[in-house]
This record gives sequence, C-alpha cells and structure tokens, in this order.
Amino acid sequence: MLELIEDLPDGVVGVKAVGTVTREDYIQVLEPLMDTARREGHKVRLLYYFGPEFERFSAGGAWEDARMAPSSLRLMEGCAVVSDVHWIRESVNFARLLMPCPMRVFASDDRDQAAAWLAELPQSGGLTRRLLTDIGVLVVEPQGPLRATDFDHLALLVDPWIESEGELNGLVIHAEHFPGWESIGGFIRHAKFLRDHHRKIDRVALATDIKLAELAPHLAEHFVKAEIRSFGYDELDAAVAWAAEG
Repeated sequence: MLELIEDLPDGVVGVKAVGTVTREDYIQVLEPLMDTARREGHKVRLLYYFGPEFERFSAGGAWEDARMAPSSLRLMEGCAVVSDVHWIRESVNFARLLMPCPMRVFASDDRDQAAAWLAELPQSGGLTRRLLTDIGVLVVEPQGPLRATDFDHLALLVDPWIESEGELNGLVIHAEHFPGWESIGGFIRHAKFLRDHHRKIDRVALATDIKLAELAPHLAEHFVKAEIRSFGYDELDAAVAWAAEG
C-alpha cells in the first residue's frame, strides 16, 4: 500500500510504500496528487519512501508505475527516492539522467535530508517568461542553462491560451547569448516543446546580439510556418511590437 507522509516541509508531498504496492494504491493515492497539481497549474516535489516495511510491487502496481510516469513528468519539480533497496537505487540513478526535473536517491536513514533537499530546490529554472495576453505574444528570457521544467512551465502557460485563442501572434526570444541545457532531459523537453508548438506561432523575433546568421537556420528547421526577424538586444520593445502584428 501507499501512505501519505505527514510533517514534511511546505511544498513537499510524500508517500510511503508499505508491504505490497498495487495498482489500486496508485489510483487512490498518487493519481489524486497529480490531478490536483494539473488542475491548479502547480508543480509537485515528491518524496517517495521505500522503508523496511516495503516488500514488493504487484504486477499491476509495476504497470501502473510505468503508465503514470510519462503523463506525470511535466508536473514534477523535483523527486527524492529514499530507499536501501539495491535495484531501486540503481534504477533511480539511471532514470535521473533523463528526468525533466532534479532527482536524487537517498538512504533510508536520510529521509529528513531528502525532504530538506526538495524544499530547498530553486523555484524557477533558467528561463523567465511573460505571456502578453492583450497582444498574443510570448516573451522568453534565458537566465542560465535551460532545464526540462522550464519548458513544462512554458507549456502550462501558453497551452490554455492557445486552446482558447487558436495560436500566438509571436514569440520573442530576448537573450545576450544562448546558455545551453542543464541536462539531456532539458534538451529532450526543449525539442518536444518546439515539435508541439511550432505551427502555432506566426512570428519569431530575436532580440539578441547573437548574429541572425548563426541562429536562423536552426530556427527555420523548427518554426516552418513563422516569419523570423532579428533585433538588437536593446530593441526589445520594437521586437515585441513587430511580433504582435503576426
């Protein structure tokens, strides 16, 4: 079974695996947590504790764990797995390389340390974003290496607007330089965001001191529909005005 853990830091939710974890446990405990996060538009910092009372997953429980993972990844802001079970620890050490959020494994005696680590994660990643709803323009400003959660936050911001209005007039990228990605997961989520949204944007404005010749071929591969124009880094207002005319 799965039990909710009480007395965790604000913003951290925890579940404890006891005995045999079944499909019904996921449906009754974890799915409501994820559904609430999805409905309210916030992220989950999850502590998953496999203590000495944990025995095994049922076949249905293992399947439900695999089934839930893809749909829940974009809702995760951090995940700490606490366990001394060897195969669980090895699985986490492999999976965290592809996770869209920070993930760590802790020993069973370090549950409090795991909770503190989750609570201390930064609120935002390397990308600030503003959706100017009155003109239908999204402004993004990289501040550091891009995380997978940056693109999840972007999708949560723009998808409801696109669903209501149809498409964005424009996207403005305001950056002195391109900062790269924090992890493989960040690169994968970046590619997925472009794949899902490139036909829903009319104009892309680059307010940057990077030469357009260096960026345009790469952007054209993704934004097959959009018109692309370059502006100086200090010409943000002009870039926004042009993008709004899309």
